[in-house]
Amino acid sequence: MRIDELAVGMSAESEKTVSDADVALFARVTGDLNPVHLDAEAAARSVFGGRVAHGMLTASLISAVMAMKLPGPGTIYLSQSLRFLAPVRIGDTVTARVEIAELLADKHRARLITTCRNQRGEPVLDGEAIVKVPAQ
Repeated sequence: MRIDELAVGMSAESEKTVSDADVALFARVTGDLNPVHLDAEAAARSVFGGRVAHGMLTASLISAVMAMKLPGPGTIYLSQSLRFLAPVRIGDTVTARVEIAELLADKHRARLITTCRNQRGEPVLDGEAIVKVPAQ
């Protein structure tokens, strides 16, 4: 969408169930082989008591909402703040949501509230993004 098609309060969501394969592929792509993500025995001894997905895997779900839904194709990330609130476990279904908090039309930018919740509705991540919105 173009900046003139957007309004404060608009939102979009996407849902994904995090699989063992997702975690393994993310680890392989990023090189983050932390045992808390990949080794059940080591993870069982961690503060989480079991394997968890990478925090940045969860955060990447926000990127997908922005790129594909709101503001949509052509959106460029400029910044993102993140707070990791709870672990995402293998098998959790995460809903990523973006909401337009502010429009800076003269700069073709939007400030977005970004959140992820698990299947129980519990927040697992929140933050704020600034994006460049397509001019055309």
